[in-house]
Amino acid sequence: MGSKRTIITIPDDYKVWLESYSKAYNVSISEAVRQGIFILKETMEKNTYQRLIKNTKGIWKKGDGLKYQKKIRAEWQND
Repeated sequence: MGSKRTIITIPDDYKVWLESYSKAYNVSISEAVRQGIFILKETMEKNTYQRLIKNTKGIWKKGDGLKYQKKIRAEWQND
């Protein structure tokens, strides 16, 4: 995986907190930022998935979905 260098501006109190976190967990400030971005990305992706599941729950109105899948797939095998 490639990486790009990015310059960001953050409030002084965030910088102090990052320095403290980095020392406490023995990681660089860059690594602390990468960890934070990873957690944010994973959380947002999970929330998006959960929201899609919630919003589409119950929209299938044609009976047993598994039976329907098996029927359709059986038709593919007969071609």
